[in-house]
Amino acid sequence: MQAGAVRVNGSVAQKRATLVVVGDVLTFAMGDDVRVIQIEGIGTRRGPAPEAQTLYTDLSLPVPRSEKKQPENPAFEGKGRPSKRDRRVLDLSRARHLE
Repeated sequence: MQAGAVRVNGSVAQKRATLVVVGDVLTFAMGDDVRVIQIEGIGTRRGPAPEAQTLYTDLSLPVPRSEKKQPENPAFEGKGRPSKRDRRVLDLSRARHLE
């Protein structure tokens, strides 16, 4: 648990074993995104994900597709290493930036 990454009813969760009850609102900070959920029930066992999803309500605003993060360099996404030609272009653009 990172510092202040999880809040229970608006207060920072001081320890991982913080007790939560039905009706509590949990806030998770995940990078630039914030997710807010309300607890609807407490599970009696560790079960499958669809069963766990019935135990909370997501109060977060849905993020439109246009606002979702774009990869930093889409030219190389999924292609592995850049080719020699691509590296030359990158080096040239970096050299121009430093001038």
